[in-house]
Amino acid sequence: MHATVGDRLLVHGTVVGEHEKRGEIIEVRGPGGEPPYVVRFDDGHTGLVFPGPDAVVVPAQRGS
Repeated sequence: MHATVGDRLLVHGTVVGEHEKRGEIIEVRGPGGEPPYVVRFDDGHTGLVFPGPDAVVVPAQRGS
């Protein structure tokens, strides 16, 4: 998994009825874009994340 600052992290719910968590990657601490990431989630909290198989990085749209 590789990411850059500004990409979005989506963590799918693992339990029925659990909502997907979404947030913006604000810092990449691993070498070459690898985890861990500091993520500011849409609910306002910020945390250090080591994404598992239930997570997807969505690249930010960058200007051409």
